Amino acid sequence: MADSSTQSIIIGAAPDRVTTVICDFARYPEWTDAVRRAEVVEEYEDGYASQVHFTIDAGVMADDYVLAYEYAEDLSRIEWHLVAPSKMQKSQRGSYDLVGNPDGSTTVTYTLEVDLSVGMLGMFRRKAEKMIMDTALKQLKRRVEATGAAQ
Repeated sequence: MADSSTQSIIIGAAPDRVTTVICDFARYPEWTDAVRRAEVVEEYEDGYASQVHFTIDAGVMADDYVLAYEYAEDLSRIEWHLVAPSKMQKSQRGSYDLVGNPDGSTTVTYTLEVDLSVGMLGMFRRKAEKMIMDTALKQLKRRVEATGAAQ
């Protein structure tokens, strides 16, 4: 059984700018260290991705998998799950929850639950999850704030 981990970060941009970066899957290889390829394979009628094929290489973990996405109507929540088991994962569920702050920034809460196909001691798995989430949030923050400065 997979444990759920949660982390939050404040990004100096409005929620719509954060959502734009999160939903631009094809550009993930430009700003995320581990993602080698991200390809939208299915879309909803509104143009948002419903399924995305990822190829990742994070050194000790390389994998190839498809995630199915769902979105809150106001895009304050983006959630996903693994479509089928992969080489490294039995299951994956995750979400981004975005809350706009009075100062124009956004608090992004990232929740992730991964059940690996390979055995890993709980202590090491938790450390790996923390590192993955911490890196993902910092890279998202850097990308959103950099794209805001360019506008």
